[in-house]
Amino acid sequence: MAKNVAEMKPGETAVIAHFDDEQIAVKLMEMGFLPGTAVRFNFSAPFGDPICVTVSDYDLSLRLDEAATISIIN
Repeated sequence: MAKNVAEMKPGETAVIAHFDDEQIAVKLMEMGFLPGTAVRFNFSAPFGDPICVTVSDYDLSLRLDEAATISIIN
């Protein structure tokens, strides 16, 4: 079963495998989300959306629907 960034728990780290949505993938890759890059889930906002992740030494905020398009490998 494939897992995505939206399903990660705080403090969890994984490696980006691929993207499920090509249109959003372009935006995410420009932000540093590249296949093979480590991503760390930091925390979510009080109501769960958006989330804060670290990728390529940058802390970034993502909506859950965007994070759900990033498939990961543990």
